[in-house]
Amino acid sequence: MKVVIFAGGLGTRLMEETEARPKPMVEIGGRPILWHIMKFYESQGFNDFIVCLGYKQAMIKEYFINYFFTNSDITVDLSKNKTTVHQPTQENFKVTLVDTGYETNTAGRLKRVQKYIGNESFLLTYGDGVSDVNIKKLLAFHKTKGKIATLTSIQLPGRFGNLEIDEKGDVLKFVEKPVDDGFWINGGFMVLEPSVFNFFEGNMDEIQFEKGPLIEITKSGELATYKHYGFWKCMDAMRDKIELEELWNYGKAPWKIWD
Repeated sequence: MKVVIFAGGLGTRLMEETEARPKPMVEIGGRPILWHIMKFYESQGFNDFIVCLGYKQAMIKEYFINYFFTNSDITVDLSKNKTTVHQPTQENFKVTLVDTGYETNTAGRLKRVQKYIGNESFLLTYGDGVSDVNIKKLLAFHKTKGKIATLTSIQLPGRFGNLEIDEKGDVLKFVEKPVDDGFWINGGFMVLEPSVFNFFEGNMDEIQFEKGPLIEITKSGELATYKHYGFWKCMDAMRDKIELEELWNYGKAPWKIWD
C-alpha cells in the first residue's frame, strides 16, 4: 500500500527555518521531519512513498538522490576520481518524488499524483506532523466502516493551564494544559479508497483538499474518523520544533517506534 505525503507548502508560520528549506526538511535530531514520518510508516510495514513536492523541491530530491553520501562515511580519492561509501546507511524506502507545482493547493497536489497511486487503497498524511497512531489498527477500522475515506482525529491540549477559583480568590482546582473540551480535529494519517478521486473533477489546483473534496465526501456520508488518544504533534511554529527536538534529544519521542 502506497503512502502519499503532502510536502509542497511554503510553511510560512515557520519562516525562521523555511526561508532556507522546505518545511518537511526542517530537522529534528539531525534528520528531516519527513524522514521521521517515513521511518514511522516503514516500521509498521509501509515503505512505498509518493511525496508531493512544490516549494524548494530540489532540496528534497537531492536529499534522497544523495542519501548514501550524506548519511554515511565516505572516502574520496581525487587521484583516481573514486568515491567509496563505508557502511552505507540503508533505508527500506521506495520514494517517488513528484513535482506537483509551486502554488498548487492540496487537492491539486493529490490529483496530480493519482497516476502513481493507481486503482488501489492508499494512505495520506502531511509532511509536518508526527504521531504514535497504530496504522494497522487504523486500516482495520477503515475496513469495518466500509467508507471511501477515514481520517485520524485528535484532541489538542490547551496551551495554558486552567484554574477553578472561588469567590474568595482561592484556587480550588488546577489543570495543566487540559485537552480541548469535546473538540476533535483532523490529524492527517488518512486511509483513502481510489474512488475518492470521483470528487476531484475539473481543475483542482486552487482547491484545498480539506475545504473541497473532503467536505463533499462528508456530505455524501463517506467519511469516517479514527479517534486517536495517543501522541500527535504538528510542527506548525518554532515552539513546536523546539518541543519535538527536546523529546527526541531526551529519548522520549513517542513516534520513534523503530529500533
